[in-house]
Amino acid sequence: MSFTDEEIGYLRSQRLARIATVSSDGQPDVTPVGYQFDGNYFYVGGMNPVKTRKFRNVRGGNTKVALVIDDLVSVNPWTVRGMRIYGNAELVVRQEGQFGPGQYMRITPTVSWSWNLDGHPSTHDRPTVYRRAAHDAVVQQGA
Repeated sequence: MSFTDEEIGYLRSQRLARIATVSSDGQPDVTPVGYQFDGNYFYVGGMNPVKTRKFRNVRGGNTKVALVIDDLVSVNPWTVRGMRIYGNAELVVRQEGQFGPGQYMRITPTVSWSWNLDGHPSTHDRPTVYRRAAHDAVVQQGA
């Protein structure tokens, strides 16, 4: 199963996510990041990403990560929407990307959840509906 057109549209409309990684001693770490989504992978980079904790955590062998991408459409009425993605990360070099050529974290999604992407207000009489999807591993071209 893959992302729906609605989910892809939402992912491409947002620019900020939060990524969770885990250090070698088991300490979780969450940080806001910019990201790109190409329809298969999420890419996280930065101005000097190799010096960041998130890159050290993945380089150290803890490759399971979680991303949360959400936004608050309105506070009156309360309207929140978003996605949570679990995946496996690896460090890759890209010739092009959000921050130019350099090292990026490439995240292959394994499971995702989305909610309220249509942006309806959350009320007591309208329960939030979640969509869960398992994602097949992406076959790399030319690898």
